[in-house]
Amino acid sequence: MSQQPVTVDCTGLPVHRWNMTKPFDPDDDPAQVAAAKAAAAKSLSEDDLLREDPANLIANPATPRDAATLILYRFTADGPRILMGCRSEGHDFMPNKYVFPGGRVDEEDAFAPSLSELGPEEQRTLEIGAARAVRAFPLTAVREVFEETGLLVGRSATGIAGVPASWADYYAQGVAPSLAGFRFVGRAITPPMRHKRFDARFFMADADEALVDDRAPADSRELADLRWFTLAEAAQLDLPNVTRFVISEVEARLEGKGDQRPFHLYWTQQGHVRERLG
Repeated sequence: MSQQPVTVDCTGLPVHRWNMTKPFDPDDDPAQVAAAKAAAAKSLSEDDLLREDPANLIANPATPRDAATLILYRFTADGPRILMGCRSEGHDFMPNKYVFPGGRVDEEDAFAPSLSELGPEEQRTLEIGAARAVRAFPLTAVREVFEETGLLVGRSATGIAGVPASWADYYAQGVAPSLAGFRFVGRAITPPMRHKRFDARFFMADADEALVDDRAPADSRELADLRWFTLAEAAQLDLPNVTRFVISEVEARLEGKGDQRPFHLYWTQQGHVRERLG
């Protein structure tokens, strides 16, 4: 296995990247990655390692919690850029990793008034395997972008009635969500060996269409070093494997290449499974 160039994370510490042919650990757990490298040295795949070492599993896996993420992109002279930030080192889930804005679904999210809803195809594929009203997922992403970056996804609007309490600050900005331009990219479930698990839905939207204005993102307690990265720049960041995979899916969609159906990543005792929805 060849060593890749050294990069740094948001703390300024060096991070060594390894070329893993079939990364199986979306959360980049150091012990799992070390085991994968050891398996590769023995010419075993990571899936072989999981089958050989049941100690990587836990007896009572945590129940995945619904979550949603929004990948905002914009086209520039040097190519598409995507908005990412670095998670605080105080997080117990992927600290010091660069990610997209997003977070856990709140029960009130499904009831937030919106000026437009998802398109019929996005609605259909999002409903596959869903256990709640699926409009909650893109609305969660809107709320999380506001809370984590200060950016306003939606359209200017006033006098909106029936606003959930947890959304009061957002609507107070004179905006309301508009979901028509959202594209459902895929779904990923954290493996059962993780202490904290999420069933995350990923969306993408053109920032020039989705954002109310062109204000700069503001760092928060959740995300620091918020910037619009080119895809090449993003590839050099300290990323969870699942985020790196999602970036490849976003790039393929921006270039109109490959299978455009939403992905579905989940884990079985035979290893990670990637399917297409729809």
